[in-house]
This record gives sequence, structure tokens and C-alpha cells, in this order.
Amino acid sequence: MNDTAIDRVAAIDYAAVFQSLPGVVALLTPDLVYADVNEEYLRVAGRRREQMVGRHLFEVFPDNPNDPGASGVRNLEASLRRVLATGERDAMALQRYDVQDPERPGEWDERYWSPVNAPVLGPDGSVVLVVHRVEEVTELIRARGARGAGGPGSRTRVLEAELYTRARELQEVNERLRQSHARERQVALALQEAMLPARRQVGHHHAAVRYRPAVGSLNVCGDWYDLVDLVGGDRIGVSVGDVVGHGLEAAGVMGQLRSALSAASRVAEGPAEALNVLGRYAHVVDGAESATAVTTFIDFDRHTITYSSAGHPPPALVHPGGRVEFLDRATDPPLDARPSPVPRPQECAAYDHGATLVLYTDGLVERRQEDIDTGLQRLAEALARHRDADPEALADSVLLELLPPGGATDDTALVVVRL
Repeated sequence: MNDTAIDRVAAIDYAAVFQSLPGVVALLTPDLVYADVNEEYLRVAGRRREQMVGRHLFEVFPDNPNDPGASGVRNLEASLRRVLATGERDAMALQRYDVQDPERPGEWDERYWSPVNAPVLGPDGSVVLVVHRVEEVTELIRARGARGAGGPGSRTRVLEAELYTRARELQEVNERLRQSHARERQVALALQEAMLPARRQVGHHHAAVRYRPAVGSLNVCGDWYDLVDLVGGDRIGVSVGDVVGHGLEAAGVMGQLRSALSAASRVAEGPAEALNVLGRYAHVVDGAESATAVTTFIDFDRHTITYSSAGHPPPALVHPGGRVEFLDRATDPPLDARPSPVPRPQECAAYDHGATLVLYTDGLVERRQEDIDTGLQRLAEALARHRDADPEALADSVLLELLPPGGATDDTALVVVRL
């Protein structure tokens, strides 16, 4: 775009554009108060600007008190709340929403609408306004109902009434489905919280652990972490993993894999052997296909980290001077990816006192339409910038900087260990 075109864009009066839009459009605050309405909205609503701007949506347009089955307010508010909660557009089914005649209080007009609600996001990703666009279809409904012999009892009118009834039923089914997903999400999160280790002290070593569920009811409860004491010297095992899937099924598989790796790590000679055992176990667990995991054995006496990865993003070793080294020299396919088990690779890295080891799941670094290396670089820069912070503060800073403001679409597990 050349300078002249940029100047033209900068000179556009977007307030005038909004008022001139041919559609029926209003802007609502997160409190559902009218922030602005365009001229077409005023014309269709039969109101003046001062009767609407600054007033609550449902104060201006309440339900028809003469209709016991009126559901316009309930349905519209549910849609608007979804937009505010998710930051995503929500198209509603055909709605009957009667409107009171402003010139004749107490008299209500039967009206039909097709609404769409969309978010306006602020710099931090939060919803600052909701665009409420409606298309009135009252005349279409009436015209179709009037066509054909028989008047209101005609086949056309009956079909139109059937269409409206089915649209309302579909919206109610969708709402029940959303509620069901929300309940499953709550149960799955509670199950996961119960299965993940709450203690952050392993031996006399402190580790910061974090889990952030995904936004929405899907893509949640597949990530896990584990910290165990190892026999033979001052050693601990630290692992993270990710199960493909979501909800209760993923939470159940996660619990089985975490427990199996925790047990294997206590008796295995090294992390590769622990993952070998886990891979054999994953082969007989439904839902464990393509799960990933990485495990590290930290030896505080020798200042070494032995590690092995089954298709998982590499741990990050933050050296005291700020250099970030990704431990990626022992990466193998995910669990149960091969028809026949093959011994997994294992490598060892040295560290100096004061270094930091960070394990995480892909929700922290992966973004749609972005190369994984970009996310890893973003993580490395954040870790180097906050390397002097204690593990708890470091974990919080990394999550704050790397996760999207409105929340990620995949859950995230993070473990930070000061070495």
C-alpha cells in the first residue's frame, strides 16, 4: 500500500460509515448497554437515539408480558454472554421477539428477527464491545403465511409455523449441548486436578508447576506433569506429557499414562528405559495412540540432566548466563507410533549451579498458522529475560507472556526447576 492509499484510509470517518451501513446494527457494552446504534437500527426499532443510547438493551426491549412463552430476552442474552465469554461470533436461530409500540404503550407487535452477534476485541484481547446485527424477517413470515388459499390455516402458514418451531427447538438443543459440554469440562478438570501431583517439593528441591486449561469445552484435560524421587543419590525425575483428545476420556488416559511413567521412572536405569516401558503400556490403553511425553532424570550430585522424548517439544535448559539450550538430541516418535517397540534414544546435558530446567506442553508454544520454531524462540526469549526470577515468578511470567490474552485453544502444562 502506497503513502497516498494509507492517507486515504487514515482519513476515513468510521463513525459516518457506521451510521450509513445498510444493515441494522448496534454496538453494546459488556454490560449490554447501547453504546451506539446506526440510522437503520433506529428506523426499524421505531425509536429515537436518546431513547436507546446509554440504556440497557432489555430495558428498551423487554419480553412481551402478554406472551407466557416469550423467550426473546433469554435467548438473546445467552448469545451475547457467549460472545463475551468466548470472544467468538454467535449466529442465532430465527427468533420471535415482540416489540412494544413506542407511541402506544401496552400494545405489542409480533416481530421476527435473524440476529448475529460478534465481538470487538481490545488491545489485550478482551471483548470491549459487541456488534449486534439483526435482520427483520417479519414481513417475509407474514407474506409467506398469507400466500395460498385458506389464509392462516393454509399449508404455507402451517409450514412456516413448523419452521419457526423447529428453529426454536434447535436453539434449545444447542443450549443443552453447551451446558452438557460445560459440565463435562468441570468434571474432567476436577478429575485431572485430583490426579496431578499437588506437591511441589521433591526431596529438598523446589519446582513450580502450572496447568492452564484451554478456552472453551474442547481441547482440555490431555496434558500432565509428574515429579518423582529417584533412588541412588540426589536425583529426581521430571516429566510432562500430552494425550490426544479432550474431556473425560483424555483425563482418564492421562491419569493412566502419568501413573505408569511415574512407576517406571522409579525402577528404570534411565529415562529412555522408562519411556520404553510406557510405550508398551500405551499399546494396550485405548486413547493413548499418538500421546507424547518427555522425561528427564536430574542428578544434582553430578550436575547432569539425562533425557529422552517421545515426540514431545524439547525441554529448555536456561544457563546462568542467559543462554537457552533446547534438549532435542534424543527425540523419537510418539508413544505407540511404531507397530513393534524399538529402544528409544537418550542423551545427557551438563549444567552449572543456578541453571533452570523448564518442561512444558505444546499449548505454550504452538499457534495456528505459525512455525513451531517461532514459538520456541518466543519461549527462549522469555526465559532469558526472566532467568533471575524464582521458579514461581518465572512460571507466571512465561505464561503471561506466551499465552494469548483471551486464553489458548489448547491446554498447557509447565514445570520449572531451579538446578
